[in-house]
Amino acid sequence: MARITQIAQHASDLDRARAFYGDLLRQEAAAVFDPPGLVFFVLDGVRLLLERGAPSALIYLQVPDVHTEVARLKGAAVEIVAEPQMIFHHDDGELGPSGSDEWMAFIKDSEGNTVGLVSYLPA
Repeated sequence: MARITQIAQHASDLDRARAFYGDLLRQEAAAVFDPPGLVFFVLDGVRLLLERGAPSALIYLQVPDVHTEVARLKGAAVEIVAEPQMIFHHDDGELGPSGSDEWMAFIKDSEGNTVGLVSYLPA
């Protein structure tokens, strides 16, 4: 079975993107190589690469409570593209925890990329 090892996201300004994702993920970058212009974060064994030459990607990040996270990000003047909304109830454990509601919100990162925030909350 294949496993995701790395996801790349476009970052025009590496310092600004590093600060934004450091705050969003609540962790320091795992590695910085500049030149050539690479910043890495490690999320549960998957590398998130911020790179000047990468195309924009739509990344979905799981957060404990999307409502709390959106409120925190609003306080930091982050652009909210879509407020939290319940998108699916998981009766079985096929695509999310059984008995949970899947909530999503969307924000803009420091580089203009859209990022999805996802929470699985009790129904």
